[in-house]
Amino acid sequence: MPKSKITAIIIDDEKLAREITKGYLKNHPEVEIVAECSNGFDAIKKINELKPDIIFLDIQMPKISGFEMLELLEEPPVIIFTTAFDHYAIKAFEVSAADYLLKPFSEERFNDALKKSLNFLQDKFEHDTVIKNIIDYKDEKIEYLERVVIKEGSKISIIPVETIKWLEAQDDYVMINCDQGRFLKQKTMKYFENHLNENNFIRIHRSYIINVDFIQHLEQTGKESYQIILKNSKQLPVSKTGLTKLRNTL
Repeated sequence: MPKSKITAIIIDDEKLAREITKGYLKNHPEVEIVAECSNGFDAIKKINELKPDIIFLDIQMPKISGFEMLELLEEPPVIIFTTAFDHYAIKAFEVSAADYLLKPFSEERFNDALKKSLNFLQDKFEHDTVIKNIIDYKDEKIEYLERVVIKEGSKISIIPVETIKWLEAQDDYVMINCDQGRFLKQKTMKYFENHLNENNFIRIHRSYIINVDFIQHLEQTGKESYQIILKNSKQLPVSKTGLTKLRNTL
C-alpha cells in the first residue's frame, strides 16, 4: 500500500534556516516533516531510522559536512541542498536533474526545487546518478582536506589530517595509518594526493603518501635506491619521482 504522504527531514545547523523551510512546507500538505536535525551525525541516525523520501540538506555544518554525511549513507534519499555557498554544488546540478537552493531563497524558488525533487521519486536510477555526480564533483575540486570520515559498520570515525602518518594503496582502497589506528577508505591515492596539502604530505611512491612531520630520515639503500625511515621505524620505499619531491620539500 503506497504511503499517503511524502516524508521529509530537514538538516541544517541554523534554527532560522530550518524554520524557513518548515514555513514553506506548510503550503505543501502532501509532504510530512518527520524530523529535523542540526548536525550530520543526528541526521544519519534519523535517516536510517525513518527512511524519508526527501531531505533538505545544508552543506556547511559542525562535526561533518553535508557531503561527508552523503558518503556515509548507503541509500541516500532524494536531496535538496540548502546552502549559502554556490561553489559547492552548482556545476554538479547543471549537468543533472537535481536541484539546490542558494540561501537566501524565495518561496517560489523553493517550490520549483521541491517539484523537481518530487519527480526524482519516480526515477531512483536517475537520482542515484545525480548523487554520484555531486560527490564526484566535490572530489574533483582541489580543496585541502581537514579531516577524513570513515564508516565501519555502525561506527563513524573522524580523522584529523594532522594525525595521519602515512597512507598506503590497497587495491580499490587506501589504508590510512594515523594516531587512532588503521582505517580503510574507498578512495584513490590520486584523490588524497590532490586533496592533502603538498607542504605537509608527499607521495613518495605510487603506493605511499607520507606526512613530512613523521619522517625520521632518508636512507640510501643502493646506487639509485632510497627509503624513508619514519619515526616509528617503519621503512617505506621511495621512487625517483618521490625522491625529487622530497628534496624539493625538505
